[in-house]
Amino acid sequence: MDLVVMNVRFPHFCLSLMFASLLAGAGTLPLAAAERVVLTYSVLRESISIEELGELSRTGKVSSSLKAYLKMANKNPEELRGWLNRPFQADPVTLSRVLNSFAGEYVLNQVGQVIHTPSKRDNKEALRGAIISSAEKDNQVRLIEVLENYPTPELHVNGDRLMELYQQVEGLTAMLGRLPF
Repeated sequence: MDLVVMNVRFPHFCLSLMFASLLAGAGTLPLAAAERVVLTYSVLRESISIEELGELSRTGKVSSSLKAYLKMANKNPEELRGWLNRPFQADPVTLSRVLNSFAGEYVLNQVGQVIHTPSKRDNKEALRGAIISSAEKDNQVRLIEVLENYPTPELHVNGDRLMELYQQVEGLTAMLGRLPF
């Protein structure tokens, strides 16, 4: 996959990551992998099991707690399942180069302000590692894999800043689409 395709598709992937993280979590986890997604919105805070999201992703089965959360959020489980499983073709070497470029660092910084480690440190490294690890097995990145590969026990999402991030990544996507790579 060439650099142009990766630069254009990566911001779209970040948008997917951002929105699905609102509702996210997955299956059998490797040792230092995320177990929960913690969503904060204003003064509210909700923790969602990645194992539950993995089950939804693999089988379509929705746990009672996830079902209640999706109902409160007025979201369809099949729509979430689609976001979790949507594949993005990505060669891990090319992906690593893009994520270590100026544009990749910028995107990781922006996403890391909204989707971050509990301590809000090492956000870029955590996101970069999770995304690249997800591509290593089959040259595809799926959101559920990124969540499963996130290298801290919790992944935090600032719901108050999601729209701002969406607008920033959308602008970056438009800009990257016009660059002559």
